[in-house]
Amino acid sequence: MNFGSDFLRSIDVLTLLPQRRPFVMIDHLTAIDEVTTVTTLLVTPDNIFAEGDRLNPCSMVEIIAQTCAARMGFMNKYIYHNEVKLGFIGSIRNLCLTRAPRMGETLTTSIRIIEEVMQLTLVEATVMAGEETVATAEMKIAISDICAKMEESR
Repeated sequence: MNFGSDFLRSIDVLTLLPQRRPFVMIDHLTAIDEVTTVTTLLVTPDNIFAEGDRLNPCSMVEIIAQTCAARMGFMNKYIYHNEVKLGFIGSIRNLCLTRAPRMGETLTTSIRIIEEVMQLTLVEATVMAGEETVATAEMKIAISDICAKMEESR
């Protein structure tokens, strides 16, 4: 599985995610392969998790979860040619937040698949602001059989 960055950047993330604005926490899917997925988010004042000049630390969990959702949405849509399915956070382990991201920073979130069993996926995640790690965690995501009701992107 090898997709060019131009193709990935052309994808509207709203076609991959069940979330809708203002609760969308990724701007672009920038890389995906058999094990790794990478997304980016520009931190802006209109972000639902904005508090002053920073993001609320809870945003890190949602950014990681939506990176997982983007991966699963991409796989369903472009590999399996299925509908995008709803997923749920099953567990979060070893969450480490080093600092809250600042307005204007671009966050790069990488997830690496540790294990996939049936409809459960375990990932390890890293959120970077430039060269600085701002969050790490392990997350377990459960995929349901429920198709996400996808609206046309705006």
